[in-house]
Amino acid sequence: MPDFTTSDIEQIQSHGLNPAETEKQIAIFKSGFPFTDIISAATIGNGVLPMLDETYAEYYLANCDKYKIVKFVPASGAATRMFKDLFEYLSTDTMNTTTQTVLDNLTDFAFYDDLKRHLPENATNRNIIEYLVTDRGLNYGNAPKGLIQFHKYPTFNRTAAAEHLAEGAQYACANNTVNLHFTVSPEHISGFQDLFSKIVPEYESQFGVKYNISISTQKPETDTIAVNLDNTPFRNDDGTLLFRPAGHGALIENLNDTDADIIFIKNIDNVCPENARADTIFHKRALAGLAIKTQEQIFEYIRALDSNTANTDEIREYINKNLGIQISENDNLREILNRPLRVCGIIKNTGEPGGGPFWTRDTDGRISLQIVEPGQISPAQKHILHNGEFFSPTDIVCMPYDKDGNKFDLRKFIDETTGFISEKSKNGRPLRAMERPGLWNGAMAKWNTIFVETPLSTFTPVKVITDLIKPSHK
Repeated sequence: MPDFTTSDIEQIQSHGLNPAETEKQIAIFKSGFPFTDIISAATIGNGVLPMLDETYAEYYLANCDKYKIVKFVPASGAATRMFKDLFEYLSTDTMNTTTQTVLDNLTDFAFYDDLKRHLPENATNRNIIEYLVTDRGLNYGNAPKGLIQFHKYPTFNRTAAAEHLAEGAQYACANNTVNLHFTVSPEHISGFQDLFSKIVPEYESQFGVKYNISISTQKPETDTIAVNLDNTPFRNDDGTLLFRPAGHGALIENLNDTDADIIFIKNIDNVCPENARADTIFHKRALAGLAIKTQEQIFEYIRALDSNTANTDEIREYINKNLGIQISENDNLREILNRPLRVCGIIKNTGEPGGGPFWTRDTDGRISLQIVEPGQISPAQKHILHNGEFFSPTDIVCMPYDKDGNKFDLRKFIDETTGFISEKSKNGRPLRAMERPGLWNGAMAKWNTIFVETPLSTFTPVKVITDLIKPSHK
């Protein structure tokens, strides 16, 4: 293990960490994370429910005012990857397909109205791209996705964050109040605050609701140390250690601080314009209706166990059939029931790479439903990955309270063995970086879990700039 200097220790402690924890991270770099033992892909009838009908959406609408509801939006992601090809064009002066598509369809983008105010007369192609992605103009290449103009309407445009406000009013509203929580990077807090101060009064009037918006940042104590390729601590040019944000799995801390009975989770870039939102609204409500019904049944069973009136065979069958976990005769039923609950909307895999829901076996032999990423699967089990029919969740509804109204400590339900190690670079120097267990795989590994198919129309992420001119975003 490294011999940390006094200044190293001070830097480690400034992140809310301690040397022992940092040494443990370095040990993981050396040993790696274990592969997940996958048994089979989850499919309809084998771990995945078919699309829900209107009775679940109606149940949610009939009961939502009894709950405090929060729409939780991970929004710290920068738009760097969105504009990767445009930066490549600027650095090489070689036209590529993405850049040409942007130039050919410039007036179709919602950001065009803002961009044209910056452009000089007779702007060249290079001028246009420079004023779009650099600080000569909109500086979108350094902006968070949430503050980028996503959608064009006849008389106005909306950023991704603004669409979440509009969307929240249509399904995450209780007692005429919409609570939203955005997790953002510290340097972008003021940008989000400025946007909300401008649009909230207008949206409250338009949708007839009251908005309560909060913002948090990823906690520094969730950062992880970076190492060189030989697993020694990576040091910056000034000799200090390099700590990096540990991926969206670190947001389980922010979720743990969120005070709500029902929490809708949806990424910042997964929004569509109003004319295409009907499926999203319906299925969000339906997923929440199923979550409420399931929680009510779980609480009923716990009360029966506590009063010694329970039919344990019925409860065992219910758990095995409905809660994404296979139990044995010796399992403590109350302990298994008394966990946070998540209902996850998943879409059919259309051939793109990515993780999805699988039946897995943990080190204790327990079989459960988990979201597994390709990097977690050993070469010997890769063939099972190809049998997967569904993607990772596009929508999650969380219910994080127990039957007595106490919030679960969500940090107790993390599988710490499910992180990732990847190769990155800093100032041209290669390094290895560690991500903590992902928010909806390892960080929620020990939750009671239900997977439900939802239509492709509910998943409209923006990964590259040209996604914004797809039919789903017009």
